[in-house]
Amino acid sequence: MHALRPPLSTLHWPSRCIVCRQWSDARCCGDCVARFAAARPRCVRCAIAVPQGVSTCADCLRAPPPFAAALAAVDYAFPWSDAIAAFKFAGGLDRAPALAQLLAAACRDAAAGVDLLLPVPLAPRRLAERGYNQAWELARRVAHRLALPARFDVLQRWIETPHVAELPREARAAAVRGAFGVEPAQAHRVRGRRIALVDDVMTTGATVAEATRALHDAGAAEVQVWALARTPRPDDA
Repeated sequence: MHALRPPLSTLHWPSRCIVCRQWSDARCCGDCVARFAAARPRCVRCAIAVPQGVSTCADCLRAPPPFAAALAAVDYAFPWSDAIAAFKFAGGLDRAPALAQLLAAACRDAAAGVDLLLPVPLAPRRLAERGYNQAWELARRVAHRLALPARFDVLQRWIETPHVAELPREARAAAVRGAFGVEPAQAHRVRGRRIALVDDVMTTGATVAEATRALHDAGAAEVQVWALARTPRPDDA
């Protein structure tokens, strides 16, 4: 009598790590996670790296952002900048599960205070060009890992905006002003709810701040930002 074989869905197939390209049971190997994704102190309001013992950075003390908190898994630096660029611009959807796992691990403790995950939306033309919204690809996988609901059709980008990463810091807020709104037929999903807004990279925070204002206007009780990567300040690079 032949021994029963485990179903294929339970087997772990080896693959190449998205960082070091060595064969591993995980899409991002444990050595690379330990070396490049170790937790570090971050500002509770904007997720920028801060010295040990500091909870809120000086910028957020002077001018608090509209979102209640921000979390980030890694800095937008080597090797994650390359991995995210491939995921975002080169059709690298195979990287999405590993990147979402990093974000879910960073946000696990905050999940109890969240009712709904929403991705930062792309404008229709950019979505058509890319074929997918990288923020949604992260959000839906993080939601599954943390047993939270997620929706892609609630927050909308109504105005096509330039790539804010290409703009001077002081111009970014103006570029995204009024760009977001909640779909009227979906407003009931936001009203009184605690929202986690998911994005791949948080740079100055202008985009997520404007999206947060749109959610507050629609009646959200609270908004957090969950970013896979946070861009360091130039003097921290």
